[in-house]
Amino acid sequence: MTTSTSRVTLRTVALGYLFALVAVPIGVILWRTFSPGLGVFIDSVSTPAAQSALNLSLLIVAIVVPLNVLFGIITALALVRGRFRGRGLLQGIVDLPFAVSPIVVGVALIMLWGTAGWFGALDRAGFTVIFGLPGMVIATIFVTLPFVVREVEPVLQEIGTEQEQAAATLGASRWQTFWRITLPAIRWGLTYGVVLTVARALGEFGAVIMVSSGFPGVSQTLTLLVHARYIDDHNTYGAYAAATLLMSIALVVLLLMTVLDRKRSNR
Repeated sequence: MTTSTSRVTLRTVALGYLFALVAVPIGVILWRTFSPGLGVFIDSVSTPAAQSALNLSLLIVAIVVPLNVLFGIITALALVRGRFRGRGLLQGIVDLPFAVSPIVVGVALIMLWGTAGWFGALDRAGFTVIFGLPGMVIATIFVTLPFVVREVEPVLQEIGTEQEQAAATLGASRWQTFWRITLPAIRWGLTYGVVLTVARALGEFGAVIMVSSGFPGVSQTLTLLVHARYIDDHNTYGAYAAATLLMSIALVVLLLMTVLDRKRSNR
């Protein structure tokens, strides 16, 4: 078998695998969503429950992303620039969301923040964490923790410290050095990490369902809406419509990620 034939075979197998695993299921959902007509789809995603789920998902993203950016940059700077005991442990903690099931994360949060948990006094005092927005935000922060750190960290290693040291020699403060030297240098890695965080936050299900009451209009995200319509309400079409709405948002995020990746590669 020649090299060109091997390449064609590998490409055919890869494309066939992706087609069967990704394209066919998505195509079926889209066909079942739009076969009754565009108006039916719009009506399904315009219900109060759907609008509330969309707004809640976007609200969680709006809270999670700035927090992950702030602590992600601080953590990346500590890992790259710092030399301290426990650095390996911190590296492991950052990668922990990749290894731990989101369901386990949800159970751990209930044990910590639930009424009978370590911080249950807050719940007994009237500040609801579990089965409310704070618990959903904490769960989403945990599962999206690594993305900003892991995208910014290699960029910091690549740029080194020469420019930062030169700025300090010229009298620049640490904040001025960060704002004028470090941040512009890491902006593409940071932006890519933000896009990954948005995509992960929008699609999170396992951890969120454990710490959410799931009540429509109260603590139901788009992913929980799809689950509730399909499993609880037996509203198959409504689940397809909500899933299509979620896929549309994810597609926009994916396109943005592709554009940013090309710009970063060109640079």
